[in-house]
Amino acid sequence: MDSLTSGRIAETLERLHREADQADQPYMDKIMAEIGAPGSSLEDVVATHLAEERADYHGTYRTHAEHFLAVSPAYGRFLYMCVRASGARRIVEFGTSMGLSTIYLAAGLRDNGGGTLIGSDLEASKVARARANLEAAGLADLVEIRQGDALETLRDVGGTVDLLLLDGAFSLYLDVLKLVEPHLRSGAFVLAENAFEPGYLAHIRNPANGYLSQAVALDEGRGNELAVVTR
Repeated sequence: MDSLTSGRIAETLERLHREADQADQPYMDKIMAEIGAPGSSLEDVVATHLAEERADYHGTYRTHAEHFLAVSPAYGRFLYMCVRASGARRIVEFGTSMGLSTIYLAAGLRDNGGGTLIGSDLEASKVARARANLEAAGLADLVEIRQGDALETLRDVGGTVDLLLLDGAFSLYLDVLKLVEPHLRSGAFVLAENAFEPGYLAHIRNPANGYLSQAVALDEGRGNELAVVTR
C-alpha cells in the first residue's frame, strides 16, 4: 500500500509543494546569487550561514518564519521509503516547518500500521500551519509537534526511536543528534538535509561512534546524508 499517490495525502502534498515554491523562490534566488557572486562558492555561503546560526540561531531562524524551506518531492519520497524500509514506528523530526516532510514521514508510519512522530519547531506560526496541514492530509493523529527550542523539546522522546530526521538549523545537528542518540535502536535511520556542519559529519561518519553513513545523491547541493545505527 502507498498513501502518497492518491487521496488526501497526495492532494495536500501537491498543494504544499506549490505553495512552498512560491514562498521560497525569492530566498532561493538570493542564495543562488550569493553562491554565483565573483570569488564566492557554496562552501563560502554555507560557512557564513553557519556563523550566523551559531551567533544567534533563534534570531536567524525567525527571519524564515514565512519560508517553507521544504524538502523536494524526490527527497520526500525518499523519506517515505526510509520509513517503510526501516519499519519505523517512532520517528523524531527536528525542523517541522510547515509540515511537508512531516507528511511524508507520517504517511510512511500510517502504511507501516501506525506509530508516533514527534516533531519540533521554534516558530509558533509554523507549528500552527503544520498542524493544519497534517489535519488536511488526515495524519494528525500520528503526530505530536512541540513548539520551542529543540534542545529542550526533544529531551524526552518517549521511547526507542526508529528514525531521526534532522532538517532544522544545521548548526544544531550534532547537539540534537546527541540528545536523541541514547534512544536510537540498532538499525535506526538518521537522515540529515543540509548536513554541512563539520562536527556533525565527523561524528556521524566515524564508525567508532556506531554509525555507517554516506552522502545521498539527491537534490545536488542540499548536503543530504543517510546513516544507519550499527551499535
